[in-house]
Amino acid sequence: MRLTQSMCTIAECAPGGDGPAAARPRLVKIAVVGGSGVGKTALVVRFLTRRFIGDYERNAGNLYSRHIQVDGEMLAIQVQDTPGVQIHEHSLDCNEQLNRCIRWADALVIVFSITDYKSFELLSHLYHHVRQLHPGNVVPVVIVANKADLLHIKEVEPQQGLQLANMLGCTFYEVSVSENYNNVFNAFHLLCKEVNKQQITSTPERRRTSLIPRPKSPNMQDLKRRFKQALSAKVRTVTSV
Repeated sequence: MRLTQSMCTIAECAPGGDGPAAARPRLVKIAVVGGSGVGKTALVVRFLTRRFIGDYERNAGNLYSRHIQVDGEMLAIQVQDTPGVQIHEHSLDCNEQLNRCIRWADALVIVFSITDYKSFELLSHLYHHVRQLHPGNVVPVVIVANKADLLHIKEVEPQQGLQLANMLGCTFYEVSVSENYNNVFNAFHLLCKEVNKQQITSTPERRRTSLIPRPKSPNMQDLKRRFKQALSAKVRTVTSV
């Protein structure tokens, strides 16, 4: 199945109103990363459409968008799907396209599958790679354990994912993209709130500067009066000499 890259039409809350704020909602950019076959595209589509579709074409790294209301504010969300990552000779095999996606993002979802232990082993490598690409910038990261419904073939216990997330300082969600929408939505919703909070708190200086009143323009009549006074004083000086 091929999905269109723009999904604004299926927005949970379509933007309304005619004012500039309604036309330009705050932008939140989220990248979804993880190993191959963990369900990244299914996760993104489930969040965007509330639907689960089992079969997808090979992940081409599409960018999707929608609008969502968070704490009463309309946000424009862009979600970047990414190709699967693998470990090559004990290091991540990350191409420049993926690195650009990570640098571009305001927040990230790192996904693994409970049925694939290798995808779980990628977690800490991916997390530290994200931190390297965002030096000095605390980018919110959520860890998602997918395929929670496939307990009969699981290779990773939920507690393992939770413990690693706690160690890395990330929020953890165990989800079944195929069976439950709520935790999928909660993971993205949390990131939207965190990014929105950061954007608000990071711009007070600009807002404060814009509120500082500009010096009042001199009154033209006052300028003429001062000019006449200066001219008269000059004439008196010349006459006295």
